Amino acid sequence: MRIPRSTVVEFLRRQGKGSLADQAEQHLPEQIDPMQYAETLKRYGVDVEALLARLPGPLRGLLG
Repeated sequence: MRIPRSTVVEFLRRQGKGSLADQAEQHLPEQIDPMQYAETLKRYGVDVEALLARLPGPLRGLLG
C-alpha cells in the first residue's frame, strides 16, 4: 500500500514538527509505502503505526 507524501507532511505539521515536515516534503518520494520506508519515516519523527491509524477507514483495510 502506498500513501501520498502529503499525508506524511500533514501528519508532521499537525504534531508541530514543521521543520521536519519541510524536510520530508523535499526528500520523500511522491508515493510512499510506509512499511518499506518505516526507518526513513522514523528519522522524520513519524510513528508509522500512529500514521496508519489516522488513515481513512478504506485505506486502513488495505494494510496487509
